[in-house]
Amino acid sequence: MEGIATRSSSLHKILTSFIANEIHRIGMDSAVLGLSGGVDSSLVAYLAAEALGPEHVVGLIMPYKASSPESIADARLVAGELGIRTEEIDITPMADAYLESYAQGASPLRRGNVLARMRMTCLYDRSVAEKGLVLGTSNKTELLLGYGTIYGDLASAINPLGDLYKTQVKELAAQIGVPERIVAKAPSADLWPDQTDEADLGFTYEQIDKLLYLLVDLRYDHKSLLEEGFDQHFIDHVYSLIQHTQYKRRLPLIAKVSGRTVDREFRYSRDWGV
Repeated sequence: MEGIATRSSSLHKILTSFIANEIHRIGMDSAVLGLSGGVDSSLVAYLAAEALGPEHVVGLIMPYKASSPESIADARLVAGELGIRTEEIDITPMADAYLESYAQGASPLRRGNVLARMRMTCLYDRSVAEKGLVLGTSNKTELLLGYGTIYGDLASAINPLGDLYKTQVKELAAQIGVPERIVAKAPSADLWPDQTDEADLGFTYEQIDKLLYLLVDLRYDHKSLLEEGFDQHFIDHVYSLIQHTQYKRRLPLIAKVSGRTVDREFRYSRDWGV
């Protein structure tokens, strides 16, 4: 897979320009993002602070009662390093009000989805107050695997990381100065105690990113992937994840009954020149 080091300068410029251009062209100047203490949100915070100026970036730290203190500390570290505005919102009361009344005995997956959507509710509400856009922090690996909550952590107005694999995110983060302890720690959505992404997925990001790059970017077929040394079960499992989570990667399907359907024939920027 193509490394970041040889093109970090140009990539850095592309992503900061993307954030600034997409926000400014619709008449806004601010951005809001969730700061989890992980490498993805930390990298987005660094890019946004540079693109817009730290005074125009708001990072919401939104712990739940089971959240890791280390994650909260790392989120505060990033905010302090950048000088962006922050607010800590404890989502425990709002989440528990629902979970205890309507989702008793819910699985960790369901509970995690509730927490992710509670956080996104806070982000979108704050974006209105700031007259800004919500920045996404999901990377290409997560998007392809559907590893995230639709209308939760997968939601955003614009996403600067969506075309970078997780290993590329870590490499770029290290290049631009995200604290080493954040870059090096095990990735986690911090949705329940001791949860880690790689334990949930059943493979490491290094393994999956290499396979995804060959499968998606270079369009290797199954035979070629086997010749590269990948296990048949691993290939089939990843292929199935990509297929069955396509609904998370697109806007809701609209039943077509007219000549110009929203998001097909009618696309605002293409049709009206914005």
